[in-house]
Amino acid sequence: MKQTCYAGIDVGSASARVGIFNEKGERLAFAVRPIKQFHGRANFVEQSSSDIWQQICAAMKEAMATAGVSADEIRSLGVDATCSLVAVGQGGSPVSVSENGEADQDIIMWMDHRAAEETATINATGDEALKYVGGEVSIEMELPKILWLKNHYPDRYERTVRFFDLADYLVWRATGADVASTCTLTCKWNYLAHEGRFAEDMLQAVGLHDLPEKVPEKVLDLGASAGGLTEQAAKDLGVNAGTPVAAGIIDAHAGGLALIGAEPDGGLAIISGTSNCHMIVNEKPVMVPGVWGPYWGAMLPGYWLGEGGQSAAGSLVEWTIQQSDAYDELKAEAAKQGLHETALLNNWVQDLEEREANPTRDLHVLSDHHGNRSPRANPHAKGVVSGLTLETGRDALARLYLATLQAIAYGTRHIIEEMTKAGHSITKLFMCGGATKNPLWLREYANITGREIQLAEEEDAVTLGAAILGAVACGDFKDIPSASAKLVRVGGLIKPEGNTAQFHAAKYQVYLNLYDNHQHHKALMEKAI
Repeated sequence: MKQTCYAGIDVGSASARVGIFNEKGERLAFAVRPIKQFHGRANFVEQSSSDIWQQICAAMKEAMATAGVSADEIRSLGVDATCSLVAVGQGGSPVSVSENGEADQDIIMWMDHRAAEETATINATGDEALKYVGGEVSIEMELPKILWLKNHYPDRYERTVRFFDLADYLVWRATGADVASTCTLTCKWNYLAHEGRFAEDMLQAVGLHDLPEKVPEKVLDLGASAGGLTEQAAKDLGVNAGTPVAAGIIDAHAGGLALIGAEPDGGLAIISGTSNCHMIVNEKPVMVPGVWGPYWGAMLPGYWLGEGGQSAAGSLVEWTIQQSDAYDELKAEAAKQGLHETALLNNWVQDLEEREANPTRDLHVLSDHHGNRSPRANPHAKGVVSGLTLETGRDALARLYLATLQAIAYGTRHIIEEMTKAGHSITKLFMCGGATKNPLWLREYANITGREIQLAEEEDAVTLGAAILGAVACGDFKDIPSASAKLVRVGGLIKPEGNTAQFHAAKYQVYLNLYDNHQHHKALMEKAI
């Protein structure tokens, strides 16, 4: 019997994923393909649009085969991706953004921090538009990256006929439609959606006066259709030509849409992955220093979006584990027991906690290893570990791992507190992404924030969020809230433990002090040299 199915395409930092959902929001299949990253040197991270497209197509065909779904049953496609920058030349040819000139390396990733000087140049303008990004443009956003390319490779800048956010590029690749999304432009390009324009004075001041000519003129609201699949894209994906494709969305925002789309008021959506994003919407603009936004219509039409974030979350946990002298032992033992490495490490933490009350009492981590996105807005911030001993082996790894999980949760608590001070009313927390698969981390998030955390039944809410947009774009639902209400189902609820509040209140103060102390140390060294 023919089904009604919606496909969600999700491109993260390390993989491309496709989920196929039925009209009840039940996932029928899920496929994942790795995508390449190129690290030319420190702070330079690039990707290839051709590689990403190939992996999306492979994942789509696998997901359809696994689900037993035909092309006729795919009603629509929704696309989300990281907020990475794609440079496209005449005829759709790639323009290299790499120092080695490799043509296929045509994407500057969101996590790339090469454009420090350009970021400072843009912020020095003091333009009024900056108040809509928490007071400062971030090194992770698109304008600094584009200015870097113009400053260092003006010939490549001239050859670029279109700069796309990655989600918009994939929509263009699928449909041929020369369009951008309210989400991508508003959140990452300093586009003022509430006024329908770029910040022309700021662009003029930094030498990017011609940038609007290199960006699609048509800007689509979320839930709008960008058009149907072209014949070539349909062949690549294994889906019918003409299948509606929704306007693109940033990956974290797709997760936020799924989590709070049905009941947006008072909900803070935490999207956990390589980095963390913290999404909240309001009917009126709320400006929070160091928190991006308010962005008009950037996640839900009719609402202003505030977006906090942490530049390193899952990536920091992974890095921390791999530095340990016990990492090889962890890998070998996990393989022997048939466990995921994290599951075994959680067992090691449990064993440590049974022998020691509060094993991180004297070990503290500041989780700014890749800068502080919010609320400090300091891309040059550094990570700190305080309280090291000569301890080695399993216990040392378990202790530092737990302290790192806690540190990232303290960063989330800091963002929540600053949002609340500025006027946001946060009545409930929702969460999706990598951390939701780790019960120990969920415990720490709940205990440290002192709040209940609501999960979605669908563990990959980001991909479901993309599919929701497709379901609206093809006309099956009148708007995002109605689609979310039908396609998203409530999952588990994580409650804080009442006996940990005093301990975490003290450690949270240490967390804040670590930043202040490191800034003091930095100032001392700057005076010396």
